[in-house]
Amino acid sequence: MTGKVLVVDDDASVQRLLQQTLQHEGYEVQLASDGPDALRQWQQEPPALILLDTTVAGLDGYEVATRIRAEEGPGRHVPIIMLTTDRDVQGKVRALRAGADDYLIKPFHPAELSARMKSLIARFGSSNSLVGRPPMGRIHAYYGAKGGVGTTTIAINAAIALKELGRRVVLVDGNLQFGDHRVFLDLGLDRKSIVDLVSAPSMDADLVKSIVQPHDSGVELLLAPPSPEAADLVTPAHLHQILELLAGLYDYVIVDIDKRLEDRNLMVLDVAETIFAVMTADLSCLKNVRLLLETIGHLGYEQNKLKLVLNRSNAFTGISTKSAEGALRRPIEFQVVNEYRGAISALNTGSPFMLSKADSVLGRSVADFARAVDKGAAQGAGLLAPAASRS
Repeated sequence: MTGKVLVVDDDASVQRLLQQTLQHEGYEVQLASDGPDALRQWQQEPPALILLDTTVAGLDGYEVATRIRAEEGPGRHVPIIMLTTDRDVQGKVRALRAGADDYLIKPFHPAELSARMKSLIARFGSSNSLVGRPPMGRIHAYYGAKGGVGTTTIAINAAIALKELGRRVVLVDGNLQFGDHRVFLDLGLDRKSIVDLVSAPSMDADLVKSIVQPHDSGVELLLAPPSPEAADLVTPAHLHQILELLAGLYDYVIVDIDKRLEDRNLMVLDVAETIFAVMTADLSCLKNVRLLLETIGHLGYEQNKLKLVLNRSNAFTGISTKSAEGALRRPIEFQVVNEYRGAISALNTGSPFMLSKADSVLGRSVADFARAVDKGAAQGAGLLAPAASRS
């Protein structure tokens, strides 16, 4: 069994369908037809996850979720996926405010339900209690030497590749004014963001877990604010505290920041164990990398804190990798091949290529990059192999 799931729905046909689907996936299923019965079953024996219809009798789904969240003790959090026919944004917002971790609009595909359930159970189950081993807590900053070099694309797909290695990964959209993760991952403006975190009276690990958003890849997401003006609510002190909390929960905290060297970004660079500077082999980019290297020196960082990632390494620019290294007077540690059409197609569909085309040339290149990064981090943490290959 992969866990006990409480299905709360007053439609007998929906109950049967969900029961068959979940039992096929290996779950033990409990059924409740109204809100009071759902609360009783939760109180008697909390399940691994609750599928909660919004319109059940007695107490509707919103009330049930609100009461569960109010009665849960410290360190307890049962993941709730709200099931609704309401496509209106306000309905979704109401579900999330009531305490739901996710929502699905009926009818939905069983594969999507399964992916979201597995992501939430992984987050609020064994990974929550950190059973087996403590998280590695590596904070990695991804910084673009200039706009358009593919920093966000590499950060997103590297996060997915690290997750495929068995690591616990959270991806932070650090471009607080104009973050693209919602667009690139096909997520709506109603998803919780870093603003929900900094607006709370106090921050702790449990609050962080309730704010990060699940993705079908298994990577957790801390999204940028839904509007540019809300970015001003996030201070460098907020960001520092958030990254410390995330480092206590995940193996990798990947922070995708823009190229401005303002206070918040400098704070991220300070706390990051490694800075991955994404670049391309063209003159303007090489000029910016030279300036970045000088800045790193002025900030007092060790030179090995910065790693260069040459994106589109096989694209013809007239400047070879060897020439670029000569101009920079240092080696380029990582290279990711050029497959522009595949990368753009993935961006436009909101499906990262490490999910849709992991076996492509580009996917294999990013997977190689992630394995090299993980190998270095694992050796530094005293781990001999990725988590996926250890019992």
